[in-house]
Amino acid sequence: MDIVSVDIGGTHARFAIAEVEGGRVVSLDEPVTLKTAEHASLQTAWQAFEKKLDRPIPRAAAIAVASPITGDVIRLTNNPWVIRPSLIPERLGATTYTIINDFGAIGHAVAQLPEADFDHLCGPDVPIPAKGVTTVCGPGTGLGVAQVLKTNGHYYVLPTEGGHVDYAPLDGIEDAILKRLRKTFTRVSTERICAGPGIVAIYETLAEMEGRSVPTRDDKAIWTEALEGTDSIALAALDRFCLALGATAGDLALAHGANGVVIAGGLGLRIKDKLLRSGFDQRFVAKGRFQSMMAGIPVKLITHPQPGLFGAAAAFAQEHTS
Repeated sequence: MDIVSVDIGGTHARFAIAEVEGGRVVSLDEPVTLKTAEHASLQTAWQAFEKKLDRPIPRAAAIAVASPITGDVIRLTNNPWVIRPSLIPERLGATTYTIINDFGAIGHAVAQLPEADFDHLCGPDVPIPAKGVTTVCGPGTGLGVAQVLKTNGHYYVLPTEGGHVDYAPLDGIEDAILKRLRKTFTRVSTERICAGPGIVAIYETLAEMEGRSVPTRDDKAIWTEALEGTDSIALAALDRFCLALGATAGDLALAHGANGVVIAGGLGLRIKDKLLRSGFDQRFVAKGRFQSMMAGIPVKLITHPQPGLFGAAAAFAQEHTS
C-alpha cells in the first residue's frame, strides 16, 4: 500500500510517498523538503506537499516528530508547531496513521536498511550484530537518541530523550565550555554541546581562550567555515565537537548495554571525514575498566539520504502491515 511518510524536525519537514508491505518498506519516492518556519502548522505544510504532488494523496500517514510522543498534545522540542494526533484524520484526511518520535523512526531505519546503507567508523569492521541492543544517536538541530533491540528475527525500537542527560566534561577545555554555558543555562545537557547549535559555545570558548574577540555568529556560519577549513578556531571547534560526540556515544552504549552503535542525522553525514580523523574513536572507547569491551563494539554511520522518512514508513509497516 502507498502511504505519506513525513519527517518533522526543528528546521525542515520532509514528505515522500512510500510503498509498504509485509511489515517492511518496499520503496520510497524522492522527498519534498519544506521549511517549518514558512508554514503555520503540519496541516498547511501537508497541503503544500499535496499541491506539489499534483495527484490524489494516500489516506495513510507515517509521521516522525522531533518530540516525545505523549498524550494528545505534542509540542516539538525545537519547532513551534503543535500536533494533536486525535485530529490527524480530520485535518490531514489520513484514516490510518502512525506517529513516532523522530529518532524512534531512525531506529526503524537502522533495523530495516541493508548493510550497504552504513559506513564503518570505528571498532571491528563487521556488521551490526543481528541480536542485542543497538544504540542510535545523531546530532542535528538537537541530539536524538534511540535503542533498537533485535531478537529471534524481530526488532523493537525504544525512543528515548537520551540527548538531554547531563553533559560530562573530560578536560580543562570542556570545563571552560561548561562554565560558559552555565551563565545561560542552570543545567547543561549533552545536547547543548553535541548538536548543531552547540558549536557556537565551543567556538566562543576557544576564541576567548586564545584572547581573540568573540563576535556574535550563528552556528551555520561556524559550521561552514569549519567544514571549509577557512577559520582555524572554527576548525578547532569542529574537532572538539567530534571528541564530545565520541564520548557521548560511548556513554550511551554503556548505559544501553549495546553491542553496536549507529551515528545518524544529516550533520553526522556531513562530518563523516572529520569523525574518522578527530579522535572520536579514542573518546568512544576511553571508559576506564570497560575500555577493552568498548573497543569490541562496531560503530557505523548511516548513509541513507532520508533515514527519517524511511524509518517512519518502516514504523507504519510494522504496525499496520505485519
